[in-house]
Amino acid sequence: MSLAPRLDLRQSQSLVMTPQLQQAIKLLALSNLEIEGVIAEELEKNPLLEATSPSSDDAPIAEREPVDAPRDEPAGADELVIAGEAAGETLDVDIAAERFDDGASDSIGLGGAGPGSIASEDGPDLDAFAQNPPSLADHLGNQAGNVLSGAQLTIAQHLIDLIDEAGYLTANLLDIATRLGVPLAMIEDVLAVIQTFDPTGVGARDLAECIALQAREADRYDPCMARLIDHLDLLARGEIARLKRICQVDDEDMADMIRELRGYDPKPGCRYGGDPAPAVVPDLFVARTHAGWVIELNNATLPRVLINRRYYSELAAGPQNKASKAWLSDCLASANWLVKALDQRQRTIIRVATEIVKQQEAFFLKGVAHLRPLTLRQIADAIEMHESTVSRVTGNKYLSCARGQFELKYFFTSGIAAADGGDAVSAEAVKAAIRGLIQGEGAKILSDDTLVELLNAKGFDIARRTVAKYREALGIGSSVQRRRQKALEGAG
Repeated sequence: MSLAPRLDLRQSQSLVMTPQLQQAIKLLALSNLEIEGVIAEELEKNPLLEATSPSSDDAPIAEREPVDAPRDEPAGADELVIAGEAAGETLDVDIAAERFDDGASDSIGLGGAGPGSIASEDGPDLDAFAQNPPSLADHLGNQAGNVLSGAQLTIAQHLIDLIDEAGYLTANLLDIATRLGVPLAMIEDVLAVIQTFDPTGVGARDLAECIALQAREADRYDPCMARLIDHLDLLARGEIARLKRICQVDDEDMADMIRELRGYDPKPGCRYGGDPAPAVVPDLFVARTHAGWVIELNNATLPRVLINRRYYSELAAGPQNKASKAWLSDCLASANWLVKALDQRQRTIIRVATEIVKQQEAFFLKGVAHLRPLTLRQIADAIEMHESTVSRVTGNKYLSCARGQFELKYFFTSGIAAADGGDAVSAEAVKAAIRGLIQGEGAKILSDDTLVELLNAKGFDIARRTVAKYREALGIGSSVQRRRQKALEGAG
């Protein structure tokens, strides 16, 4: 083997991604609200860009069936016309080892009106309803400031900081006393004061103490109730006969005590909390008209971006040096790219959503029981795109239709074989069938084996372990748990 230096020629293929292509791929994964944040950043950096609110005269990017003559019945989704792709760099690429961040952009604040809002003379100040409610810590802190002072107030603030959102104090009191360097009795006295605050039950260290605090407030904490609260585990297991012996009460008294317990709040702190969860804003609308299915983007959350050609001409005609000329050229190229990338993003989303409606038309017409099994690859093959592109398009985006609001990922479900050898059915359809059977079971509780038999009779070829998995995913207890719940309801 020669060790002398030499020159070799080799051929290889590699995918070279420009920064603009990377950014274009990121745009696919963002929702309309997140795109609005990206546009706001670009508007600050590029003086040639300007945003305009979409007007009623703007033609939406939508897919609809062409209408030659009025028809009595709407056409099927398989007659949807797919718009052509915009020219330029394709976003349909598979990058297995991407190094750029594909996550969401910075969130946009949607806070309510400030305290300076002025109510009109015709009615209440509606802006006040949009203000965030006080947190649990703030609510308890205000009460502590009214009744405590000095070292006790300091301890109270420390304890309040350790109370979780449900209203429970999970920290050890001895550890707190050691950390603050005060006697344990002083910590216990301050906690006893906090436990008198609103909401009743706050500051408890476990469920039994929380219920006991509320029973004392309602003047119902007698020896029988105390024994019942001490044995909540037996109540959860439905051992009513044993509880009656422990509490030394008859059937009527036990039923009355259980009704009383049901009126107490096991998580009193949840009445207060942080910022309310923002409402989900749909990115797409799907509607059925006399002309067929119409799919369009939510223009209310997607401002139009235009290039101010007049301003560019004024700047280009003025005195310029080499640096300013290069800067102006970069701004124009960046603006052109952003407009083109946003347009292609919209068309790609519409193409994917159109194929989803086509594949799941039975769901939009008849409901969840007719949801078909669907994979990303099926959509990708139908529209001749890569699976990774479809995955980006369907992530973090919501569709609004007559049946409600759904994430695009909702329409991709695994399949369950049909018992008669026909087409497979969606897992969501099976879950809906399980929910319906359990809701209508009445006094006779259905076991998982019985559910399997009933589902097989409906045409679902499903195993018992799959029924148990779907039942748990729906948040429905086992037949034993449901039987205990029926017994408790009967006792109450």
